[in-house]
Amino acid sequence: MKLQGKISINNKTYTKGDDIPWYKVYPFFLVHMLLFGGSGFLMAYASSRPPVLFLYLHGGVAISIYTVFYLTIFGRDEVKWMFINAFLGLLGIYSQIGWLLSFFGKRISDYPFYVHVIPFLYFVLYTFLIRHAVMDITQSREDPKKRKLVENCYIAISVAVYMISYYLERR
Repeated sequence: MKLQGKISINNKTYTKGDDIPWYKVYPFFLVHMLLFGGSGFLMAYASSRPPVLFLYLHGGVAISIYTVFYLTIFGRDEVKWMFINAFLGLLGIYSQIGWLLSFFGKRISDYPFYVHVIPFLYFVLYTFLIRHAVMDITQSREDPKKRKLVENCYIAISVAVYMISYYLERR
């Protein structure tokens, strides 16, 4: 993957345009974000949750830091499209959060809209990271033909997962 900004990994500095292997970025961020996003999700939807201000501070700081890393790793244009696609994909996110909450015997409508902001933003950041990991692991980023195939498969699998989770939550 080609960096879009300067970053230091394990005391080694990489500059804009450097190629680094995917395994130096994705394992750390996927696990780290899963833990932070998971804690934000559990706090937001717990029976006895912390104050909303704390949720916004805890999640807001982490999401801001992740966004800075995303700008450095992926570039401004990719991050812009992350937010555009997030806006367009709110229904998909809504169905996924609803499905996840169903495992805890809860519904998305059990909470006011402002409680969903941090879990939704974590979901956006995580799915963005998964998409980029898939493109780099399959080595399709720089091959237009392969990239189109991988992106189409990613979209098809995502839609299938959204539809299945929407159906399962409604049962």
